[in-house]
Amino acid sequence: MPDAHASIPPAVTLDEIRAAAKRLAGRIERTPTRHSRALSEITGAEVWVKYDNHQVTGAFKERGALNRLLSLTEAERKRGVIASSAGNHAQALAHHGRALGIPTTIVMPRGTPHVKVEQTRARGADVVLEGESYDDAYAHALQLRDARNFVFVHPFDDAGVIAGQGTAALEMLEDAPDLDTLVIPIGGGGLIAGMGVAAKALSPSIRIIGIEPSMYPSFDARRRGDNNASTGGLTIAEGIAVKRVGDLTFALARDIVEEVLLIEEPQFEQAISLYVTAEKTIAEGAGAGPLAALIAHPEKFRGRKVGLMLSGGNIDTRLLASVLERSLVREGRITMLRFVGDDRPGTLANVSRIIGDGGANILQVEHHRMTLSAPAKGVEFDIEIETRDAQHTLEIIAALQAAGYPARVRDAEVFGGLI
Repeated sequence: MPDAHASIPPAVTLDEIRAAAKRLAGRIERTPTRHSRALSEITGAEVWVKYDNHQVTGAFKERGALNRLLSLTEAERKRGVIASSAGNHAQALAHHGRALGIPTTIVMPRGTPHVKVEQTRARGADVVLEGESYDDAYAHALQLRDARNFVFVHPFDDAGVIAGQGTAALEMLEDAPDLDTLVIPIGGGGLIAGMGVAAKALSPSIRIIGIEPSMYPSFDARRRGDNNASTGGLTIAEGIAVKRVGDLTFALARDIVEEVLLIEEPQFEQAISLYVTAEKTIAEGAGAGPLAALIAHPEKFRGRKVGLMLSGGNIDTRLLASVLERSLVREGRITMLRFVGDDRPGTLANVSRIIGDGGANILQVEHHRMTLSAPAKGVEFDIEIETRDAQHTLEIIAALQAAGYPARVRDAEVFGGLI
């Protein structure tokens, strides 16, 4: 079935994106694009990273939001603006709205991370929490627009917003003109549409690769004509968890995007952790998506000059801590060992000595005397240990087994397949 919006003409050009860049100059951060030796060695590609997590509000959304605000008439500024957003567009609109003296109201889904809600309020916006998804928040924002005569600033399906987002590609190709591939997150499509238009105009042979959470394959499904694709679920990449890509963004990006890669949750987590450990920088789930694509599909990028759009770094600190600890579990550096032993004095002391002599650290110990898998005179031990790596963990297990303690990894499926 032909797409109902296929006839929408392109509304954003390179000239408009260049005009947006001039308009934004000095008002937002001109963020760097840097070559990453560490990520290049890990992935097999030549990797450059665009650090838009260095924006004042921590994400690329400032580009489009400010460009749109600067286009308002004086009468529209007085009416005030409203938007629906999972966080980054909200913060950008609130930050620049306050600087320009424009009243701002933001409708956010109830499940939006607390850090994004509070940061948006702190920047002067009136925050309304409504609905379980972006689409619910969007519908409520439209109702408030009509009821209170606000100007609606769409987070992605707006020519001014798209042109602003496209300025990121101008900067990337100015810093790294030899890039042959750009990997860009897709939510509603504003970023990939704007960057794709700019990049293809400057370098027609460049590859534009999009990424989406596997739970929200909105762009990919629409391009394939799949009207029944399932979308929904809890993803760490909530910034791009959009059930329907924008009509304008889709019309612009449909023929520009070479391929869309769907990313699973563990890959998002691995990429977040890798940004911390290899690049000493913070990426939220959506921002880490392009790196996750290289982790999941190294064969598609090996030997190529790849630009990754690190679109944002607004991740809740508690969630970040959880991701980093889960990464240590996957690497075998934090492991829960389980074994059944005698319930008598000295057992735990002896086990602790073996683990300590092996150079590992005990993080916590649990005794389970009532479990039926242990004999009446026995006890089941769960001992969480910290080691150098997976091989070191295997050495500790071997030492315990040699001493008569039948230790095993309690959750073997997350231990790199070694057990």
